[in-house]
Amino acid sequence: MAAPGTLRPGVAEHGNTNGDGLDRERLEDFFRSSVQGAAPPLAYERIAGGRSNLTYRVSDAGGRAFILRRPPLGTTLGSAHDMGREHRILTGLAGTGVPAPEPIAMCTDDSVTGAQFYVMQFVDGLVLRDEDEVEAAFDEPGRRRIAEALVDTLADLHAVDPDAAGLGELGRRDGYAERQLKRWMRQWEASKTRELPAMEETHRLLSARVPPQDATSLVHGDYRLDNVIVSPRGEIAAVLDWELCTLGDPLADVGQLMVYWAEPSDEVVPLTRAPTLAPGFPGRAELAERYAARSGRDISGLDFFVALAYWKTAAILEGVFARYSAGQYGETSDEYTSFGEIVEQLAGAAHDAARRLE
Repeated sequence: MAAPGTLRPGVAEHGNTNGDGLDRERLEDFFRSSVQGAAPPLAYERIAGGRSNLTYRVSDAGGRAFILRRPPLGTTLGSAHDMGREHRILTGLAGTGVPAPEPIAMCTDDSVTGAQFYVMQFVDGLVLRDEDEVEAAFDEPGRRRIAEALVDTLADLHAVDPDAAGLGELGRRDGYAERQLKRWMRQWEASKTRELPAMEETHRLLSARVPPQDATSLVHGDYRLDNVIVSPRGEIAAVLDWELCTLGDPLADVGQLMVYWAEPSDEVVPLTRAPTLAPGFPGRAELAERYAARSGRDISGLDFFVALAYWKTAAILEGVFARYSAGQYGETSDEYTSFGEIVEQLAGAAHDAARRLE
């Protein structure tokens, strides 16, 4: 695995890829040999919304569907695109009660399609990315059920014993916030497209105010509503995008959820769309209280992790913006063009939140 902040070469064009990083002929050979019951020929559909790794729905001639995950095209920041690690996490979560897709096959041979990738179960349901999708699928009581299920699922994840799940060596158990500050500062320096003094100043402020780590759990790393699949009944059918999962302070996930949980009065919305702006969702304060009740944890130090989440999200989206600008996602939507401005807004929000900790 490449060290954090270092660049790892990928392959933008590989065999019959059509510029999307999928070598159809070799992938069909892989599915025949490694995915039980798969029936080529295969059809591929890029799933929109993923802003880091590339995600495809793969359909076979028998009507079965799978999900394939691979890194972006071209040169990548290696630590953020470790397919083997994601596959390992999904394997460990199986049987824990935390809803996650079942891993099916892992390919470590770069010659198949230019990078390592894995195949996992296709989970039917909805990924809610904006107000329109929410309002078309759920009434206001249904939206409250979704919010409560999302918080309860997070508390359940944090209750998993990492050792029992075979994930006890996923990362160091202590110093999570310090490691996050170091890691994302390196990523910022490696991918930034311009200077933003607020990022450096926030890093300094947060580094001087790291609270003691009172608990260690599995931490998802990017927990939010549009990173789960919701069933028609408003239940959480699967939690997605485990690439940042590690061991650490569980309040980091709560802080991240607070940042992405947009409310109508917010001046800064982390992404270009926010499903939680639809009426009927409870506010951030109520979500935090529910988490505290469900988990039994003290959340008095949550403000630090909210500031950290704003800052970390700015660093992540700057990397996305840089890869988009370099063409590493192939053809995609125009929403990425606004990410440069969103990064600046998030950096400002992080700085304001960090100063309030003084």
